[in-house]
Amino acid sequence: MPEGDTVWMAAKRLDAALAGGTVTRSELRVPRLATADLRGRRVLGVAARGKHLLARLSGGLTLHSHLRMDGSWRVFAAGERWRGGPGHQIRAVLATEERVAVGYRLQVLDLLRTADEEGVVGHLGPDLLGADWDPDEALRRLLADPARPLGSALLDQRNLAGIGNVYMAELCFLARTTPWLPVGELNAPERLLTTAKRLLEANRERPDRTTTTPTTPGARGSRLHVYGRAGRPCLVCGAPVRHADESHGTPGRERPTYWCPGCQRGPAPSGGPRPGGGRRPAGGR
Repeated sequence: MPEGDTVWMAAKRLDAALAGGTVTRSELRVPRLATADLRGRRVLGVAARGKHLLARLSGGLTLHSHLRMDGSWRVFAAGERWRGGPGHQIRAVLATEERVAVGYRLQVLDLLRTADEEGVVGHLGPDLLGADWDPDEALRRLLADPARPLGSALLDQRNLAGIGNVYMAELCFLARTTPWLPVGELNAPERLLTTAKRLLEANRERPDRTTTTPTTPGARGSRLHVYGRAGRPCLVCGAPVRHADESHGTPGRERPTYWCPGCQRGPAPSGGPRPGGGRRPAGGR
């Protein structure tokens, strides 16, 4: 599932391509919107809210989409061949005289009144990349259920918007705790939120997400500490990175979890570190 920085970048790309232009072609290829015609409307702008995309049009309409697991918006010059997948995967086409935006594999696509946007994004917590970012409110929401596992609390967009599975795993590693630690037991949770914002801001302008730094011990060009590195040695302590399937996230849409049993303290599935176990690497926080 795309993270908040990916959606922010998509919104920026769509806004640069469409904002200020007049829609000359519109196709919404989902049954309930098949008869909608947006031609003649001016594109006022495209914004991201957490992992949601909001394309605002004149006349008080908003085209709302969510990329979910593998959706994407591609932008092409007028007359350019579309590349992004087979035609049957296209769910939306929005074009001006100069640019064409094509939405592939969009599992969520709605047309609503701009005044009603809160109906689809009003439940979200403070947006890590938004003007509404409020660290105190995000902290309050994150700690509202102290017994909840940290990983699940971070993935819950009602607490703070923009963190996906990659950042969840990486943030837990940087906090030196496992994703199963009750969030109420986390030391300095405000520091975790500061790190989350710093990482998303650092990555929103670049295509290759990176959470390591040139000074990360043993990085050797690796961009991530633990995510996607199951069985490979931890960059810091050398212990094999562990992996658990479908352990965090919304019921029915759980995500795999990655962690280092040597660096991260706290509870973990069978075979992982004991609560309070593991050794703290040099320079750990």
